[in-house]
Amino acid sequence: MLPKSGDVLRVTKAASVQFAQPMLFRVIRVHEWSTYDGWAWLDGYQLNVTGDAVERRSIFVQLRGLQPARIGHGVPAPRPRAAVG
Repeated sequence: MLPKSGDVLRVTKAASVQFAQPMLFRVIRVHEWSTYDGWAWLDGYQLNVTGDAVERRSIFVQLRGLQPARIGHGVPAPRPRAAVG
């Protein structure tokens, strides 16, 4: 699964051993940097249990280990952004 901006993911040890403690992550961007096959650098925000951003991070993960976050199972949907203008 190649994530896209705005996706909320559950990142676990399946994505990288550094995530023995699972976390929620909202994707800002997927870098197009050359990496190992099936791996990617993601920029985004680590989320708390209520869906609020607590830290901006760049993470290196195996794409096949990423899990989409499920709405209604303790993981909130991304909040709509207010219109600017």
